[in-house]
Amino acid sequence: MRFSPNGYYIERYVKCDCCGVLIYDEGIALTHARAGELLFCSPWCREWQVQKLDGIVSPRVELPFR
Repeated sequence: MRFSPNGYYIERYVKCDCCGVLIYDEGIALTHARAGELLFCSPWCREWQVQKLDGIVSPRVELPFR
């Protein structure tokens, strides 16, 4: 979510390209050859999407709290 410079209203809603969660900060940017510019809410979402774009049918990514 991008707030206006004065913080009184929302300029646009920015969602994670993997899970669709609203991103309130800068997020994690990635440029991929197949998909172009992508933005993610967490390293987990970024890694899952990269594996999916690389052709892995069932991506496996470790959960961050293990």
